Amino acid sequence: MDLNRYTNPEMGAIWSAQHKVDLWWRVELAVTEAWVARGRVPEEALPALREGKVDLSLMAEYEKSTDHDVIAFLKAATDSLSDPDAARYVHIGLTSSDVVDTALAMQLKEAMELILRDVASTRAILASLALEHKHTIMIGRTHGVHAEPTTFGLKVLVWYDEMGRHLHRLEATANDIAHGKISGAVGTHANVPPDLEEDALLRLGLGTDPVSTQIVQRDRHAAVLNALALLASSLDKFATEIRHLARTEVREVEEPFGAAQQGSSAMPHKRNPHKSERISGLARVVRGFASTGMEDVTLWHERDISHSSAERIILPGAFILVDYMLRQFDGIAGKLNVYPGRMRRNLDLTGGLIFSQPVMLALTESGLDRQVAYKIVQRHAMEVWELHASGETGPSFMDRVMDDPQVEKLITVTQLGEILSLERHLAHVDEAFRRAGLG
Repeated sequence: MDLNRYTNPEMGAIWSAQHKVDLWWRVELAVTEAWVARGRVPEEALPALREGKVDLSLMAEYEKSTDHDVIAFLKAATDSLSDPDAARYVHIGLTSSDVVDTALAMQLKEAMELILRDVASTRAILASLALEHKHTIMIGRTHGVHAEPTTFGLKVLVWYDEMGRHLHRLEATANDIAHGKISGAVGTHANVPPDLEEDALLRLGLGTDPVSTQIVQRDRHAAVLNALALLASSLDKFATEIRHLARTEVREVEEPFGAAQQGSSAMPHKRNPHKSERISGLARVVRGFASTGMEDVTLWHERDISHSSAERIILPGAFILVDYMLRQFDGIAGKLNVYPGRMRRNLDLTGGLIFSQPVMLALTESGLDRQVAYKIVQRHAMEVWELHASGETGPSFMDRVMDDPQVEKLITVTQLGEILSLERHLAHVDEAFRRAGLG
């Protein structure tokens, strides 16, 4: 997969090969500094070590012969030291995963901070859109079929609230993943004491994994991937709703369409929701990455390497794609074309059938058996339903109900008018916004 197409430079920098090995060297330095504090390494060695740099091309040459990336990294890094004698103070007591997993925790922490910033931006855009259309009346649909009136603002408010839950999940996951380990080959601290581990990790801004093997356990990484997959699934959900509402027969909203934009190579009239479709497609990839992350939890004994090859793809891939999806969705939601007039026309398509429930409730409240009331209302509703399906015209649902002798005995015309008002349906919209924190 060509991730360059989707990569935000900020996110790309976090997952670059150079940044990865730079973080590896930071871990080595933090451990060496902790050894200096304990008198095992002379402080005079630190200036040379702090000037160390990793030449990726040289590292690649070493890896051809060693077939081991961390050994190649150590050779390339120590080759750069102005004082070759300082090299003997590098990697004391460490195993490769001490360096790799701790640096990975730093990468994941940085990437999570960027995603959290992105989510906050998306949520702000949704808040603005929800407030703008707080009272923009439209039809609510269940099973794709007209149900009862709602507002477009309420629809978007659901998305805003959902993104708030993602913020909480991501924050918790970011805290959970920001843990490293410097505990040696099988996690027993045989060559690196626990207090040194805590010291080194504190220098790196990480928590200490309380108990580790040769690696940080992969349930932490799987949780990150699952949090990203959940976020991607919500973006997929929002995009799918926009796609449905943009259908020609509905056309209540539409993706922004530039003056020079072209929707089809064959049909000049086309204005396709292709960005929303792209989000839906990429969400499937991210969910696949999460599934692989779950598989990576199961490793042999204190560690095998089967997770490593997969993580080189799924971790940067998930972050890069979700970051891209968020920015794409911001572009859609921030300039979404909303058509209130079309929403109102669609609301009226069924001749008042959307008021069937309040009519039935009014009949039951007047003393009629609920099943009897249901059948009366359903009979009139189905007649109107069939009439509209055939494309013919006739009395509306309201007209039929008002002309029904059984209804006339129980509900006055004035009461029926109140029942069939949109205001009654939408009286609590403000309360929903207040509950969501946008009151």
